[in-house]
Amino acid sequence: MPGAIRGFTAVALLIVPTVVAFYSGGYFAGPRLLAGAAVWLIALIAFWLSGSPFPRERPGRVAVLGLAALTLIVGLSIAWAPLRAVAQSDLQRLLLYLGAFVAAAALLRGANGLRFVEPILALGALAVTAYALSARLLPGLIEQAASASAAGRLEQPLTYWNASGMLAAVGLILALRIAADMSRQAWLRSAAVASSVPLGLGVYLTFSRGALLGVAVGATLLIVFSRQRLQGRLLAVGIGGSVLVAVAAALLPAVRTLQGSVATREREGLILFVVLAVVMVAAVFAASWWSARPDRGPLSAHRALAACLAAVLLVGFVAAAAGDGSSRGQPRFGADTRRLTSFESNRYAYWKVAAGMFVDKPLAGDGSGSFRVVWRQQRKIADPSLDAHSLYFETGAELGVLGLLALGLFIAGVLWAGRNVLRERRVEAAGALAALGAIAVHAGLDWDWEMPALALVGLLLAGAVVAANDELGDAARPEY
Repeated sequence: MPGAIRGFTAVALLIVPTVVAFYSGGYFAGPRLLAGAAVWLIALIAFWLSGSPFPRERPGRVAVLGLAALTLIVGLSIAWAPLRAVAQSDLQRLLLYLGAFVAAAALLRGANGLRFVEPILALGALAVTAYALSARLLPGLIEQAASASAAGRLEQPLTYWNASGMLAAVGLILALRIAADMSRQAWLRSAAVASSVPLGLGVYLTFSRGALLGVAVGATLLIVFSRQRLQGRLLAVGIGGSVLVAVAAALLPAVRTLQGSVATREREGLILFVVLAVVMVAAVFAASWWSARPDRGPLSAHRALAACLAAVLLVGFVAAAAGDGSSRGQPRFGADTRRLTSFESNRYAYWKVAAGMFVDKPLAGDGSGSFRVVWRQQRKIADPSLDAHSLYFETGAELGVLGLLALGLFIAGVLWAGRNVLRERRVEAAGALAALGAIAVHAGLDWDWEMPALALVGLLLAGAVVAANDELGDAARPEY
């Protein structure tokens, strides 16, 4: 019975990000509070089942200490924050994240913890992305809200296109890792390859440059961490299939931009649906053929990294050479492929203001949620941004050195645990660590931390890595 309870509770925890995704990504207070109550209930069950509320090994304890300290600092900053209601919302969000992380670290222990996490989180990302795509492929049957700010970009159900793109990117990374894991069942590997194509299409239709960067970082880390030639082959199959479908979508303006008559949207949606289905089947056959070819042994880390970086630089150069920005020097607005080739952004202005806030009050900052106030006072462009669009810049601006130290402890603990697990259980750890690397990079470019549907995926993966490190420590202890 305890085993069944553990399995059921683990599944309940892992589907929380998918559930909150359908409530505007958990951005607003109501869904966030319900999610927080759910994860802390799950955490209490996990503590009871494991007999220990905290990680047993030092890396995990460092990570928990860092996240708990960050939560405490945010709570204390309510006393000096200019907008106490915003700071209180930030505290609620951190309590949700802390509960999810400690629950995952306690609940996902066991020899198959990491293997259990990957398919559930990948399936969740696929469900969210498939729902978003459904209104474009079958517009006569499914209608979704479309905000003016998205301007045709894929945004539902999270209501923010960049977060939607990054969630699809994480799902793509996990799916292609599952596909290359020959210890998994053949049907699951085939399903993972097939799912990578709609996930890749979802990344494209958000027109999110950060999500494309996330795919590049995740794919690079997958090859470096796994050192498998098969991983590189299946990345080529999954991403190559995604590119083919994205090209088809680019040629169908009613699908790409959500403009045109209902009849035109239905016709073009049906065309893309057929193309998507054909490419998914072809990807499965291609992956099966590649998997059957003899493996010439693992790649060296240096060779794998050099090959990936060369490919990323080549693709980036071709994209930059092929496109152009708008006449104002800003990226093209909305669902326009040419925006993907521009490096222009208002983020540089956000980061400049955030850096100035850190210089002015380096110890504890102006309080959680204060960036939006200072930005309104100092901005030189008509942009109503509420966030610095970077977890790291915003933490330094609002919470100072204390906040950065706490965040750094959390990241350092997860990295420490990840290094240990990768050394001993490379095949199992490669996918989670590659996805975490992509999330960490993207968090430096956008306000992922305020979008629980995306941030929770990273925290659950981090908790699974910490739990796996605990298992290594248990195995190394002598029995008496």
